[in-house]
Amino acid sequence: MRIITKISEMKGYAHKAKKNGKVIGFVPTMGSLHDGHVSLIKASQKESDITIVSIFVNPKQFGKGEDLKKYPRNLARDLLILKKEKIDVVFIPAEKEMYPEGYSTYVNVEGAITENLCARSRPGHFKGVATVVAKLFGIVSPCVSFFGQKDAQQAVVIKHMVKDLNMCVEIRVMPIIREKDGLAMSSRNTYLSEKERKEALAIYASLKHARTLLEKGERSAHVIKGEIKKVLLSGKHVKIDHIEVVDAENLKPLKKVKNDTLIAIAVHVGKTRLIDNMVIRT
Repeated sequence: MRIITKISEMKGYAHKAKKNGKVIGFVPTMGSLHDGHVSLIKASQKESDITIVSIFVNPKQFGKGEDLKKYPRNLARDLLILKKEKIDVVFIPAEKEMYPEGYSTYVNVEGAITENLCARSRPGHFKGVATVVAKLFGIVSPCVSFFGQKDAQQAVVIKHMVKDLNMCVEIRVMPIIREKDGLAMSSRNTYLSEKERKEALAIYASLKHARTLLEKGERSAHVIKGEIKKVLLSGKHVKIDHIEVVDAENLKPLKKVKNDTLIAIAVHVGKTRLIDNMVIRT
């Protein structure tokens, strides 16, 4: 496993690999790796000759009062995981390497996909996400890049950016990986106390309840959102950020559930913000 920290070296490696006809698969991460990340790595290894993983906690996607400083970091553990998975390259740039003094260029995807859902409570977040991913694509030059369905809005933003800017990379969105009890895997799960962890299970329970209603024929977004709310509020430490029923492609709100509908949830359990979702294929 090769560790690269400099942009020039990473670009040189990628250029040589592609010149030799290699297919580069790329998994961008902020570290604190878990089985969700590993699933993306394994997917890349199936499709690609070379798998590159980046570890970079991107300051541009954290807003005022968010958890940048306390975001979980464990590089030694991450490297052990990546070595075990036999990845080819890990790219670990410093903040000053990615954003040198005088940096002033940003990518801003506009429209409903960056106005609804998480964007309402995290202004500027997706501008930061799009900017860092665009930079990483330019540095790593991947043929295909892998993202998780848990961050559904992020995946939609990235796909639109790639399409609008004619980037030569295919985007794969892989299924949510869950803990044995159903909680969607997230680096932020480590923030939860034992009691909060139990209450967080209401998130997945509410999605399963919504699926049961749909199987019985319910199609009203208003009714489904109301039922999800009831389940979520069963926990004393759960505070709802949003419950949305939207088109899975453009994230516009829907009154009726149809094919390719995204049911998206964001809550605070104690001080920890968690997200989860479910895509409906009718």
